[in-house]
Amino acid sequence: MREIVALIFMSGGLFFIGFGVLGLYRFKNFYTRILIASNVDTAGFILLLAGVIIRHGFSFFSLKVGFIIGLVLIVNPLITHAITRSAYNSGFKIKKE
Repeated sequence: MREIVALIFMSGGLFFIGFGVLGLYRFKNFYTRILIASNVDTAGFILLLAGVIIRHGFSFFSLKVGFIIGLVLIVNPLITHAITRSAYNSGFKIKKE
């Protein structure tokens, strides 16, 4: 039963990442692309690692993977904000098509 739940979580993570790649091709400007990439990267990565934790059971390994999840939850939005803010402050404008 644990294997099935882990497979569902990991499949959900791959689903998010796959649709994120399609979203990157769908949208044309920088700001919408970085928004999609940040959200999809965080959600997909967390679901994949949650599936790994469930599959391997709760142990010291799971604690380390949980620490990585916490790090991603803190660092990914900060990095995305820094990249977007630097693009905005440097004068990067959205091109009208």
